[in-house]
Amino acid sequence: MDDMQGVSIAGRIIPFPKSISAQARAFLASMVGPDGLPLNAMPQPTPDDLEGWARSKEVVGKFMNDFSSALAPNLRSTVESFDMAGARVHLATPEGEDMDGRVYLDIHGGGLIHGEGEFCRTGAQRIADQHGVPCYAVDYRMPPEHPYPAALDDCVAVYRALLNSHDPRNIIIGGSSAGGNLAAATVLRARDEGLALPAAVILLTPELDLTESGDSFETNQLVDVMLPRPLMNANLLYAAGHDLAHPYLSPLFGDFSAGFPPTFLQAGTRDLFLSNAVRMHRALLRAGIAVELHIFEGMPHGGFGGGAPEDQEMASDVRRFARQYWGASPAGG
Repeated sequence: MDDMQGVSIAGRIIPFPKSISAQARAFLASMVGPDGLPLNAMPQPTPDDLEGWARSKEVVGKFMNDFSSALAPNLRSTVESFDMAGARVHLATPEGEDMDGRVYLDIHGGGLIHGEGEFCRTGAQRIADQHGVPCYAVDYRMPPEHPYPAALDDCVAVYRALLNSHDPRNIIIGGSSAGGNLAAATVLRARDEGLALPAAVILLTPELDLTESGDSFETNQLVDVMLPRPLMNANLLYAAGHDLAHPYLSPLFGDFSAGFPPTFLQAGTRDLFLSNAVRMHRALLRAGIAVELHIFEGMPHGGFGGGAPEDQEMASDVRRFARQYWGASPAGG
């Protein structure tokens, strides 16, 4: 055993936990095939397989658009699309907007490769409905046509434009998964460029470490039914030769002592990105930044599909956090 580099586990079945709601258990079961493997456990194309990425974008895009179409009838906010600071933006406006200046800048997920178009548009509506404030969603450029730093350039440009019309204390930036990466990177780069920081940042199951160095990238492989395998091929495609450990690519490795807004972090015990949230929490604490970490029992990447009590509890926590920091005081930690 002296030369063993880890724990060997063979032929083990990980049951769905009894400690979560019936709705959450049903969702986990729906995402696993008869062979016990997550339905979306297929490997990614290699970074140089452009035809493979074109096929992947088509398949994943259809799935995400179907998801958006299923939600659309229940969304109340109106949405318009336009160019803003050279980037494509979808602005969702809720019913009965009180015009107090609060806005949410949303950055969509999708592994830095997917999530454009209708998914981004309906995402803006979901956020506007949830918080009752206008939501600007950045439909940022993506690989393979537009690798790093195109997406980050778009997000920073839109944030800079919002600062021309809004008090930074009334702006919250948020993102899920890859959107969490770009939300955090946007704040780091905005700070480095001398821009005022937003009131707060909301990072849901965030992809903060493109080097994938955390423990959960191993321990939660194939246990996470939504994101069963690492995304290194997508990370390399996105980075286009740049250092994956650079803070604008992996915000986990940023210098937070120079200032960062109050931050909400969320993940689940079955989330492939669990380590990202846990390590970011410690990094922000060490820098003296106000931060909340919410880890949900048995939850995979992205939650339980929105219909479980745990999803509703998380949404309530996010709303409470946003209300706490919108307009509260100058941001920056």
